[in-house]
Amino acid sequence: MKRRIAAILPAVAMAALAIPVVASTPAAAHAACGTGASDKDGSAWGNYANGANERSGSSTGCVSKGIAYNNDQLNYFCYTVGNDGYTWTYLHNRSDNVYGWIRDDLLSNGGSYVPC
Repeated sequence: MKRRIAAILPAVAMAALAIPVVASTPAAAHAACGTGASDKDGSAWGNYANGANERSGSSTGCVSKGIAYNNDQLNYFCYTVGNDGYTWTYLHNRSDNVYGWIRDDLLSNGGSYVPC
Protein backbone atom coordinates (compact mmCIF):
# COMPACT_ATOMS: atom_id res chain seq x y z
CA MET A 1 0.00 0.00 0.00
CA LYS A 2 2.77 2.47 0.87
CA ARG A 3 4.38 1.81 -2.53
CA ARG A 4 1.19 2.74 -4.34
CA ILE A 5 0.92 6.03 -2.47
CA ALA A 6 4.60 6.74 -3.08
CA ALA A 7 4.13 6.08 -6.79
CA ILE A 8 0.99 8.20 -7.03
CA LEU A 9 2.23 11.16 -4.98
CA PRO A 10 4.58 12.64 -7.63
CA ALA A 11 1.83 12.45 -10.26
CA VAL A 12 -0.64 14.21 -7.97
CA ALA A 13 1.94 16.90 -7.18
CA MET A 14 2.63 17.50 -10.89
CA ALA A 15 -1.10 17.73 -11.64
CA ALA A 16 -1.56 20.28 -8.84
CA LEU A 17 1.22 22.43 -10.30
CA ALA A 18 -0.41 22.34 -13.72
CA ILE A 19 -3.69 23.82 -12.45
CA PRO A 20 -3.63 27.60 -12.79
CA VAL A 21 -4.43 29.55 -9.68
CA VAL A 22 -6.73 32.48 -10.24
CA ALA A 23 -6.50 35.08 -7.53
CA SER A 24 -9.17 37.73 -7.44
CA THR A 25 -8.16 41.29 -6.74
CA PRO A 26 -9.62 42.42 -3.45
CA ALA A 27 -11.70 45.56 -3.50
CA ALA A 28 -9.88 48.69 -2.50
CA ALA A 29 -10.22 49.51 1.19
CA HIS A 30 -12.28 52.30 2.71
CA ALA A 31 -10.95 55.81 2.09
CA ALA A 32 -10.63 57.74 5.34
CA CYS A 33 -11.95 61.30 5.54
CA GLY A 34 -9.54 63.68 3.82
CA THR A 35 -8.21 60.98 1.47
CA GLY A 36 -8.05 61.34 -2.31
CA ALA A 37 -6.95 58.98 -5.07
CA SER A 38 -5.17 59.10 -8.42
CA ASP A 39 -7.00 58.96 -11.75
CA LYS A 40 -6.88 55.28 -12.71
CA ASP A 41 -10.15 55.25 -14.67
CA GLY A 42 -9.66 56.40 -18.26
CA SER A 43 -13.38 56.80 -18.93
CA ALA A 44 -14.67 59.86 -20.73
CA TRP A 45 -16.63 62.74 -19.25
CA GLY A 46 -20.41 62.64 -19.29
CA ASN A 47 -21.10 60.95 -15.96
CA TYR A 48 -23.51 62.62 -13.58
CA ALA A 49 -25.31 62.49 -10.23
CA ASN A 50 -28.60 64.00 -9.17
CA GLY A 51 -27.98 65.99 -6.00
CA ALA A 52 -25.33 63.74 -4.41
CA ASN A 53 -22.90 64.92 -1.73
CA GLU A 54 -19.24 65.01 -2.76
CA ARG A 55 -17.55 63.82 0.44
CA SER A 56 -13.98 63.98 1.74
CA GLY A 57 -13.88 60.17 2.21
CA SER A 58 -15.94 57.07 1.42
CA SER A 59 -18.38 57.48 4.28
CA THR A 60 -21.47 59.53 5.09
CA GLY A 61 -19.57 60.49 8.26
CA CYS A 62 -17.08 62.49 6.17
CA VAL A 63 -17.76 66.17 5.51
CA SER A 64 -19.54 67.15 2.30
CA LYS A 65 -17.38 69.33 0.05
CA GLY A 66 -20.16 70.11 -2.42
CA ILE A 67 -23.09 68.63 -4.31
CA ALA A 68 -23.04 67.03 -7.76
CA TYR A 69 -26.07 67.61 -9.97
CA ASN A 70 -27.31 66.01 -13.18
CA ASN A 71 -25.93 68.84 -15.35
CA ASP A 72 -22.43 68.68 -13.76
CA GLN A 73 -19.55 67.04 -15.64
CA LEU A 74 -17.92 64.32 -13.53
CA ASN A 75 -14.66 62.51 -14.19
CA TYR A 76 -14.44 59.16 -12.37
CA PHE A 77 -10.99 58.29 -10.95
CA CYS A 78 -11.51 54.93 -9.17
CA TYR A 79 -13.68 53.23 -6.54
CA THR A 80 -13.31 51.80 -3.05
CA VAL A 81 -15.57 49.93 -0.65
CA GLY A 82 -16.73 52.02 2.28
CA ASN A 83 -17.18 50.73 5.82
CA ASP A 84 -20.92 50.74 5.05
CA GLY A 85 -20.41 47.99 2.43
CA TYR A 86 -21.28 50.27 -0.50
CA THR A 87 -18.82 51.13 -3.25
CA TRP A 88 -17.77 54.77 -3.57
CA THR A 89 -16.17 56.55 -6.53
CA TYR A 90 -13.53 59.24 -6.21
CA LEU A 91 -14.14 61.87 -8.86
CA HIS A 92 -13.52 65.38 -10.08
CA ASN A 93 -16.58 67.54 -10.59
CA ARG A 94 -15.49 69.84 -13.39
CA SER A 95 -18.50 72.11 -12.88
CA ASP A 96 -17.60 73.18 -9.31
CA ASN A 97 -13.94 72.00 -9.38
CA VAL A 98 -14.44 69.75 -6.34
CA TYR A 99 -12.63 66.43 -5.89
CA GLY A 100 -14.60 64.06 -3.69
CA TRP A 101 -16.22 60.68 -3.01
CA ILE A 102 -19.80 59.80 -4.02
CA ARG A 103 -21.55 56.52 -3.29
CA ASP A 104 -21.89 54.58 -6.53
CA ASP A 105 -25.64 53.98 -6.35
CA LEU A 106 -26.04 57.77 -6.67
CA LEU A 107 -23.93 58.00 -9.84
CA SER A 108 -24.80 57.36 -13.47
CA ASN A 109 -23.45 54.06 -14.78
CA GLY A 110 -22.88 52.86 -11.19
CA GLY A 111 -19.64 54.82 -10.78
CA SER A 112 -16.12 53.74 -11.66
CA TYR A 113 -15.27 50.10 -12.39
CA VAL A 114 -11.56 50.57 -11.62
CA PRO A 115 -10.41 49.87 -8.03
CA CYS A 116 -8.25 52.49 -6.31
